[in-house]
Amino acid sequence: MCGFCGEIRFDDVPVDLDAMSASMQPRGPDGHGVWQQGRAALAHRRLSIIDLSTHAAQPMVDSELGLSIAFNGCIYNYQSLRDELSARGYRFFSHGDTEVVLKAFHAWGADCVERFHGMFAFAIVERDSGRLTLARDRLGIKPLYYAEVAGGLRFASTLPALLAGGGLNTDLDPVALHHYMHFHAVVPAPYTILAGVRKLPPATLRVIEPDGRHRDRIYWEPVFEPRPEERGLSFADWQERILASLRTAVARRLVADVDVGVLLSGGLDSSLIVGLLAEQGQQGLNTFSVGFETVGDEVGDEFQYSDIIARHYGTTHHKIQVDSAARLLPELPNCVRAMSEPMVSHDAIGFYLLSHEVSKHVKVVQSGQGADEVFAGYHWYPPLVGSRDPAADYARAFCDRDQDEYRRAVDPRFHGEDHSRAFIAAHFARPGAAAPVDKALRLDQQIMLVDDPVKRVDNMTMAWGLEARVPFLDHELVELAARMPDAHKLHDDGKGVLKAIGRRIIPSEVIDRPKGYFPVPALKYPRGPVLEMMRDLLHSAPARARGLFQSDYVETLLAAPEAHITPLRGSKLWQVALLELWLQQQGL
Repeated sequence: MCGFCGEIRFDDVPVDLDAMSASMQPRGPDGHGVWQQGRAALAHRRLSIIDLSTHAAQPMVDSELGLSIAFNGCIYNYQSLRDELSARGYRFFSHGDTEVVLKAFHAWGADCVERFHGMFAFAIVERDSGRLTLARDRLGIKPLYYAEVAGGLRFASTLPALLAGGGLNTDLDPVALHHYMHFHAVVPAPYTILAGVRKLPPATLRVIEPDGRHRDRIYWEPVFEPRPEERGLSFADWQERILASLRTAVARRLVADVDVGVLLSGGLDSSLIVGLLAEQGQQGLNTFSVGFETVGDEVGDEFQYSDIIARHYGTTHHKIQVDSAARLLPELPNCVRAMSEPMVSHDAIGFYLLSHEVSKHVKVVQSGQGADEVFAGYHWYPPLVGSRDPAADYARAFCDRDQDEYRRAVDPRFHGEDHSRAFIAAHFARPGAAAPVDKALRLDQQIMLVDDPVKRVDNMTMAWGLEARVPFLDHELVELAARMPDAHKLHDDGKGVLKAIGRRIIPSEVIDRPKGYFPVPALKYPRGPVLEMMRDLLHSAPARARGLFQSDYVETLLAAPEAHITPLRGSKLWQVALLELWLQQQGL
């Protein structure tokens, strides 16, 4: 887990990566390096997880093969791939996964990604051809941003790193702004909120030739229908298959030369990870939870449930209680500065503060993100059964605003088409998922999950040099769940298979309860100092000069913030305030 950046030139202008690399120091506090040859350059910030020696330092160059790489992530099956490559005659000088990626690329070309189990983004430069290959893992767990600049292409693990390089178009992208305000701040690739920055979509390979021509290939997409031999499987049969796959996914993510902990919210997903790790013999496991103070009727923590799991399995449990005035407000600008893109979910600050605490104890954690999107845990899935217009029904439940409210919210220069609902309709219309529930799950897995929960976890953990691994996003588990009939996914009010598995492994008290989430009431129902912070921000000189939001709309939100809540229980005031705060924290 690291951060990298680079640039390929199509002219003879020299490359300077120092500022870009320096901006990513928190992602890789254990080492850094720069490599340049001809018109290509790479820089890397290292977080040492596998092979802690300098032999695994990056950028890694294999002069014999004529390849150089900058890599971010972890290949969990690197040992078996190394054995296979060794049998083919490849010689290794390190004991980590980076060199395996490099030699796998030489052996199998860009198709090597189809052999990887893990999370990854990488850039590989071929010495003899000058060709650059960029790749991103199947579910977009590891980020990769890029920007076309005069005479070249720049890329990095974070958007702020690209900004540090200078020379970019930093105008707001009108399509991305529409998604931000409509689609719960989810901005689908290749867009970002800035017109001059794009991101490589998940499961995508991009090959860039020395003259600037490029081609993309999508190398993976799950199929939402059972295989012929799976059509007669019972609910019990699917439980056994899912459990076996989940056990494998959790075991894979123990691969490390350092200790591995767990982010324990107290819900089914993270509790199940703890239970499976205990089942596999892990003892003295470090677990971590965060909570905030209650606001009104909104309880700010779920410690009562995480405590049950910690006691049951005898974990070394760490709880962090956050006081909004003392910790949330002072740290909020730092949290937002760490975001590669503005992320509206209230719990970003929770992950940020929790990750700080966790990084004092371990360098790797497993986390439960993805279970709801893979196993149908959200409230908008059951109503889609039998829907005659599933795209519209999904949008009604998920989207933050309709087009009329959007036009009241933003300056007229950003008025335009209803991009978000058109995007949802087009995605639902694609072949490969027949049932309405599966159409929604596919959209959530390939789009929403990537640019909301997964991005949030990556940005907030890496801000403190912490690697987060997500077993529910093991691609084989995701493929298996996609093939399972939607009736099994929706059983027991959603996540039926996981609940049934959980009752065999973990205490039932954390399963048979109302669904919780990572609450931060102070941002959902802003009062006192938090509300004043948002007021000052939206009345600030930069906000007035930007003229992004219409003043009448802003004043309506400020006058009664608790009356303006989105269908997904988010604060509309926080959404507009966050965007302004992010732009200011990025110096824009």
